[in-house]
Amino acid sequence: MRKLFCCILLLYTTACFSQQAILVSFSSKQSAQPLDGRLLLLLSKNNGQEPRFQISDDAITQQAFGLDVENWQPAESKRFTAKEWGYPIQSLQQLPSGDYYVQALLHRYETFHRKDGHVVKLPMDRGEGQQWNLAPGNLYSKPVKLHIDGRLKNIIHLDLTEVIPAIKEPADTKYIKHIKIQSKLLTEFWGRPMYLGAHILLPEGWDTHPEVRYPLAIFHGHFPGDFGGFRTTPPDTALQPDYIARFNLKGYNKIVQQENYNFYKQWTGPGFPRVIAIEIQHANPYYDDSYAVNSENLGPYGDAITYELIPEIEKRFRGIGQGWARFMYGGSTGGWEVLAAQVFYPGEYNGCYAACPDPIDFRAYTVFNLYKDKNAYFEEGDFKKTARPGHRNYLGQVSATIQQMNYRELTLGTKTRSGQQWDIWEAVFSPVGADGYPKRIFDKQTGVIDSTVATYWKEHYDLSWIMKRDWPKIGQQLTGKVHIYCGDMDNYYLNNAVYFTEEMLKALQDPAYNGEVDYGDRAEHCWNGDHTQPNYISRLRYHQMFITKWAEEVKKRAPAGADLNSWRY
Repeated sequence: MRKLFCCILLLYTTACFSQQAILVSFSSKQSAQPLDGRLLLLLSKNNGQEPRFQISDDAITQQAFGLDVENWQPAESKRFTAKEWGYPIQSLQQLPSGDYYVQALLHRYETFHRKDGHVVKLPMDRGEGQQWNLAPGNLYSKPVKLHIDGRLKNIIHLDLTEVIPAIKEPADTKYIKHIKIQSKLLTEFWGRPMYLGAHILLPEGWDTHPEVRYPLAIFHGHFPGDFGGFRTTPPDTALQPDYIARFNLKGYNKIVQQENYNFYKQWTGPGFPRVIAIEIQHANPYYDDSYAVNSENLGPYGDAITYELIPEIEKRFRGIGQGWARFMYGGSTGGWEVLAAQVFYPGEYNGCYAACPDPIDFRAYTVFNLYKDKNAYFEEGDFKKTARPGHRNYLGQVSATIQQMNYRELTLGTKTRSGQQWDIWEAVFSPVGADGYPKRIFDKQTGVIDSTVATYWKEHYDLSWIMKRDWPKIGQQLTGKVHIYCGDMDNYYLNNAVYFTEEMLKALQDPAYNGEVDYGDRAEHCWNGDHTQPNYISRLRYHQMFITKWAEEVKKRAPAGADLNSWRY
């Protein structure tokens, strides 16, 4: 009888909720063709920003629900019910009754007919760096204040009347140029034109020294809108000081402008190494960059960058064009990328400086061991289950768990299509599944790890393991080239993998690795090895720090007869 009563109560509750319908539609004015994508229902308790800009991993996040749509016709209504997955509350049925600022957004998908025979629907980057709330062509509704209550019988109808406009590409200047090429390798893989780009900072005197050829400094990181950290004018005196909570600083925007201007003065001043510095654009249907490696799901980005884009840049802008005269540096995603590119293409690059790299040893995939642990979300015992932390500050205070971070991603996109951090690791590192999408490394709802996928990850992308395994073959080409830096209070626990990697590197023999691993005391994410400055300053000095560092180190690693002088005017 009690079980029957519970079932009746559940049906009654669901029925009550379903009486208030939330319907979303668009008209032929926005698109005359049917659309595919991820439809998001966004709710906020405040109107400080549009709800689409208030979904985050921290405690101030607002609410989102997601619904996959295919062949969605103009004027056809899509309905949100208690079944759609949400974050941080999982079901609309659990949403407290009250007043909300409500908005809907369609993150549009494109159909790809890939070389491997799979047909997949994914959100192609459109110049915004895979930001669902900023992607040109996405449809959205204007925010409206509504009363949400499952007991009411009214119909809420949201119309996607707005379209996010195209993004203007940056213009060339005296020092900064831009390049975009169609990649033959990636176009063949994806079955449609695919492009790679770069923002190029030319050295002082490039135009007045036409006989000089220059080394290439490759900065890897997230999708750059333009070349960052370079400003030819002093800070804006009318700029209103902002406040950045992470560093507890007021006026950080002015500090950033001053640092950028200081770099310009160094770059153009006497004694600074004359190199070509580049920032690469390689956004793709899964993320704002590709991780600069070949992948079953993303295609041959490693080869495309190394053998198509970089030689083209060197050809157009008088690079030396040899592996000894190329080096890489970057932080976070960029930190992983530079180490990976150095390991997978050991003769094509002459040094990598990897700051706060994404997990480079999967025995510490942030806070859990991908090979031994059973669950990504919880440490489980016979009687106790403890949630694994995902983000902390320098005091160790946790603001998000791994489960919460992944629930946000699952709301933004199924089948590894959220465009967020955990999903891109999975897209890059996993084999292709039977449906054409990446195989899950762990169940997105339960956190249960798939050990067979973990084994694939180890053999193909565990950089620490691969260096150890392949050292007899690549050691001579890597000695002296590996530099790793990480704060010991990295916000994402990335220092854990660095500890394992350091132990492995120090044990290598014939030859010894002869590189560098260093840690910043209480330093958070993006610490780059500078012990003389606080992290909020050192994180702004990647270019000037690593370019000058490499220019000295290359004297020991350049081949006989290499030109080490003409570019030092």
